[in-house]
Amino acid sequence: MRKLRMSELNRLSTAEFHESEKFPIAVVLDNVRSTLNVGSVFRTSDAFRCSKIYLCGLCPTPEQPEMRKTALGGTESVEWEKVEETVEAIKTLKENSYTIIAVEQTIGSIPLQSMKSKPEEKLAFVFGNEVSGVSDEALALCDYVVEIPQFGTKHSLNISVSAGIVLWKALELIIH
Repeated sequence: MRKLRMSELNRLSTAEFHESEKFPIAVVLDNVRSTLNVGSVFRTSDAFRCSKIYLCGLCPTPEQPEMRKTALGGTESVEWEKVEETVEAIKTLKENSYTIIAVEQTIGSIPLQSMKSKPEEKLAFVFGNEVSGVSDEALALCDYVVEIPQFGTKHSLNISVSAGIVLWKALELIIH
């Protein structure tokens, strides 16, 4: 057994990525403060060919040089938009027929593994601030909430880890 060489991975070029059909998955970052977390979400969104990232409120934008450390080019491939208020992004997505799903620990949240979707359904996931989570105003506009089951002593996962888990689950529902 050997590791694959970069040339054997058959990845899209940035130009090919821009021309390719994206999966109907959008990411909404609700006041995520860490430049490194946002960069990591760009990289993950590139890996899963997400349609767009909405950087809301306090979120840093790709112009910040330190984002390159974790984005590794994802900021050049994934479409993004800076939006002042998270509720604005959610309303826009709703107008475009997206199902809005918060990733949060709430009364009534469903375990991620119970999430269902139709292959043609457009999904938008709202990920919250590292300390305070998804804002109450954003939660009020979501169609439902999913929670990643956890079995240890910590109360939450890093937002970039959560994004990887949730976006993989969404893609799994779309491609199967």
